[in-house]
Amino acid sequence: MSALVHDGTAVLGRHLTKVRRAPAIAVMTQTMPIVFLLFFGYVFGSALAMPGTEYRAYLVPGLLVATAAGGLMTGMFQAAQDAHRGVTDRFRTMPISRAAVPLGQALADLVTSAVGMVPMILVGLAMGWRIEGTALEALGALGLLLLFRFATTWVGILLGLASRSEEAAGQLGSATFMLPLLSNAYIPTENMAGWLRTVAEWNPISAVTTAVRELFGDVAVPADAAWPVAHPVAGALLWSFGLIALFAPLAVRRYARG
Repeated sequence: MSALVHDGTAVLGRHLTKVRRAPAIAVMTQTMPIVFLLFFGYVFGSALAMPGTEYRAYLVPGLLVATAAGGLMTGMFQAAQDAHRGVTDRFRTMPISRAAVPLGQALADLVTSAVGMVPMILVGLAMGWRIEGTALEALGALGLLLLFRFATTWVGILLGLASRSEEAAGQLGSATFMLPLLSNAYIPTENMAGWLRTVAEWNPISAVTTAVRELFGDVAVPADAAWPVAHPVAGALLWSFGLIALFAPLAVRRYARG
């Protein structure tokens, strides 16, 4: 365990150094959610009537969760980049823990995501969104966001390691943009067609989004919602820990196997 912590910390430092030396990528990935927030909030916000709430207040938690789900794309791209440029092979020749390399990448992504959440929350507050829950509930919402980001990053790392090329990983990663659209991140699911509503409410993003909205104090859960949305905090935790339990060992095994 001590070797894993030591080696994982070293890999974490390597990834953070990459971010510091190439800040343009980090700035782009952190500013795009803010651009979406402003676009959806001011373009769609004037056209969408939300029962019992203002659309911008509904949108901010959804975009925070959609950004957390972006760990799937960034994890995939970074893992594929290292794998196809020979960095991963060089790591395999070193006497370090096999779990340290993917763990270091996941932790580095978590750190940069936590920092990136701050400006987005500030922009949301400037747009009129307010945190109605208690300070403890708000911290719980932020913790859920980071946990979900950590979980989706592991999924991305596995897919990146399994990809055939950087280009293939980039194309697949871009396709993940559709996942928040098939959830309640941007619009309620109540008026969707029956089958589509079922798909959307069993999407992990919907459970996490509803949990974050509930903890921030801005949502009424539909009585006929699917179980993960009707019990959002429990659903979000189960989805997040389930994804980590499944994909983290698979990613480590894939990395060790080469």
